[in-house]
Amino acid sequence: MDRYTPSESTASDADAPSSNSLSRSTAVTILVASVVLVQPAAAQSSAVCGADNLPRMIEGFFQLTTALGIVGLAVVWQADSLIEMFTLNPERKKGLKRHKRSAMKSAVVLVVLGPLYTVAGSMMHLPLATCVDLVPW
Repeated sequence: MDRYTPSESTASDADAPSSNSLSRSTAVTILVASVVLVQPAAAQSSAVCGADNLPRMIEGFFQLTTALGIVGLAVVWQADSLIEMFTLNPERKKGLKRHKRSAMKSAVVLVVLGPLYTVAGSMMHLPLATCVDLVPW
């Protein structure tokens, strides 16, 4: 039978601080290297803006998803209203009203997010905001 002896654990405990300090120094080295090496890459122009049709495709995709979100809101709102007319349970009616409110919040976020990114991104000089217009109208 193998028995636990304190002398065996002492040898492994002595190795633990050296491996811990080694991993810590490795992590610090990687962090410093990534900060130093990534800055020049971040300063380059955006690959999206350099492509021929990509900015227009992104704008079209955003306009399409915004339009589908607004149509989806109208469908959900009408379906919830129709179900609410035939529901007698007050708890179910409250749940439907909460669902309608959450659908409205989602649509508002969807409509506001693009123009907000366009304005804030141009103020912060983000490269994507300079070549892609995310205002859906």
